[in-house]
This record gives sequence, structure tokens and C-alpha cells, in this order.
Amino acid sequence: MGRIAGRFARVEPRRHARQLVLGLLADLPRKNCWTIAEHIGDATPDGLQHLLARAKWDADAVRDDLRAYVGDHLADDQAVLVVDETGDLKKGTRTLGVQRQYTGTAGRIENSQVAVYLTYTSRHGHAAIDRAPYLPKSWTSDPERLQQAGVPDGTGFATKPQLAQRMIEHALDAGTPAAWAAADEVYGDNPALRSALEARGLGYVLAVSCSHHVPTPAGPVRADRLAKKIPRRAWQKLSAGRGAKGHRYYDWALVAITAAHLTGHHHLMVRRNRTTGELAYYRCWSPHPAPLATLVRVAGNRWTVEEMFQSSKGLAGLDEHQVRRWDSWHRWVTLALLAHAFLAITAARERQGHTPADDGTSPDGLIPLTCNEIQRLFITLVVQPVHDTAHRLGWSTWRRRHQARARHSHYQRQAALQP
Repeated sequence: MGRIAGRFARVEPRRHARQLVLGLLADLPRKNCWTIAEHIGDATPDGLQHLLARAKWDADAVRDDLRAYVGDHLADDQAVLVVDETGDLKKGTRTLGVQRQYTGTAGRIENSQVAVYLTYTSRHGHAAIDRAPYLPKSWTSDPERLQQAGVPDGTGFATKPQLAQRMIEHALDAGTPAAWAAADEVYGDNPALRSALEARGLGYVLAVSCSHHVPTPAGPVRADRLAKKIPRRAWQKLSAGRGAKGHRYYDWALVAITAAHLTGHHHLMVRRNRTTGELAYYRCWSPHPAPLATLVRVAGNRWTVEEMFQSSKGLAGLDEHQVRRWDSWHRWVTLALLAHAFLAITAARERQGHTPADDGTSPDGLIPLTCNEIQRLFITLVVQPVHDTAHRLGWSTWRRRHQARARHSHYQRQAALQP
């Protein structure tokens, strides 16, 4: 918290930011301004709500502090910048960016809010360092809706690959050490993003669809058709990294891509499931020759963003915000990512100097401390808020009074709208 203290001109929002981060790290069944305010001992949620909605501080500046914090502890010149989006199910139509759209969180089209995240992944650990809300065209074509949500003037429609490109370039401009980028098909099938990464000299291993066309001397060929021509001797069994149940072994093959207009080293990498035979495809590029094992490692690192989503939502309340506007969303998400980075970096520091066995255990028969276990120990041993009965009863009264006012307002509005 000392890293971001200078971003707040007044002591009150500085204190509330610290309290909010502690609340995000707490073991609460739900995390919002109401539950966190009660947990930290405030009489009402007014202070936390003011911090998110009206206080003067720059969430992007705190994002820069977050990126520097992660870089100081996880920096690696062979690190991977991993991009992916996640959706949060929301009700109504006024929350920033919400509409009926596909989200992997639900696995179907739902009323949801989608955002793109950038995760820094190195041999030391991984944590998110940037975020960008996705605004559909139904939002960017409606100036009144943008104004109501507090979206800055001049904000236009941007695709998810465009948001990813902006975040990657911002990280590189800030001096973030990295050698690779990784993402799924949404980003790998986008030629503009691939060209931008090549222009920056950042190698990439981007998943592409089976219908992706690969340039060859004979003309463009679909990735799945090119994979059928791979000889049996070209496949190699390699691990894409450790999973919860051991190494993730697949068969891998590499096909060189040659064309007159291409520079650097281009490949199509194909992954085959050793049980089902299912194939997955990756466009790969590097400014210098890279062995298959390196490309496989980068492809395996793409899954760290899924681990980040799971732990930041489960442990730091990333998806539990109840805010509607642009500034409030950026502030909540940034502080949630800071809380998660604290857990991820603490776990990485605990692993330093320990060489685990093949099954991931240490010589004393224990696995390294996980983010979940660090959160439990931190809350139990360091933060132990204890509140008396009067505090609990006071919050019960406040909730019921607030809900009564809300109900009265709803009935008045309904009566006014009746013919």
C-alpha cells in the first residue's frame, strides 16, 4: 500500500483504499462496499463508495504502480504477456458495457460485461498488470448512454485485439521485460495484432482457428489441411507445463511458414491430444530461431491467465463489484488486481530458493504455499477484525433502513408511471 499512497492527495481516500484492499483479501462470502464496510468496522459504506465514485485519484496511475510492483518481483527477460477476456454476469442495461453477448464464464450468450486483461507470466509466477473494458457497438453508437456511464469523451469502438494491442504496447513502452505474447483464437486470427507484435520485436505463440489460412509458396492453405500433411515422425511428446494432476503432455509438430513478404521466423505449431487426437493450432513468430520446446512453453503459459481469473475472482473479488460507471469500474478492478498481485508475489517469494520434486512437493513433504493458503494465513494471523454486538446490530438497522428507502422509491416511481 505504500507504493500507491502518493496517488491520493488526502488521507481519507488513502485510508479507504487500504481498507478496501484488506476487505478484498478478507474471507467474505460476498465482497461489495456494504459487506466490506461492515467487515472493516465502518458504520456505513459511504467512505468506500466515495472512494470509487467521487474521490480524486487516478486509477491508471495506480495501474502503473501495480505493473511496477509485479515487475520488481516477477521480472524475467523471457516472460510472456498473456491476453484474454472474461465476462461477468450482470443484470439491467446501465452497467458499463453490459449487453447480451457470449461469455466463457457462462458458456453461452448472457447479459454480461466483458473486459480484456493482460497477465505477466514468468518463471517466478504470474499476475495481471492491466485491464480494459470492452464496449460493444451498441454502447459506442449511443452518446447519451456513454455520458450516463461517465465514459471519457472520444472513446470509440475498439475490438478485443485492439484493446490487447494497446495494453501490450503500453507495457512495453513502460519497460516491462518480456520476450513473448500468447493468446487464444480471438487474438491469433487477427492479422493487425500479429503485425503490431512483429513490429515491436515481441515473439508470439497465438492460437488460431482450424480455418485459419497459412501462407505457403503455393498460396494460402487452411491450418487443418496443412496439419494432415505432417509426417508421423515429426510429432514430439512434450509437456506444456504442470497441471493440478501432473504434467500436461501433448504431441506437438512444427511447420515452417515461408513467403516472400515475411520477415523473421514464422511457424504453424500443431498440438494433438494424446487421448482423443483433437488438434489445436498456433501461429508462431520470433525475431530469432526458437526451438519447439520454447514455443511449447510459451503456449503452455497461456493457461496462466485462466488461473489468474479463477484466483482473482475467488480470492480478491474481481467480479463482485456493484458499480456502473467508467471510473468506478477501473478503480475497483485495479485495487482487486493489486490485492491478487500481493498474494501472487507472496507465493512467488515463498518459492524462491526451493527446488520442488517432480510431483511439486518440497523436501519436507509439503507443496509450496498457494494463494489460497496465503490468504487464509494473512487474514488469520495479520488481520483479525473483531466487532462487538452493537456494530453488528447497527449494520442490520442501516441495511433495513436503506432497503426501506429503496422500496419506497421504487413504489413511487411505479405509481408515477401508471396511466
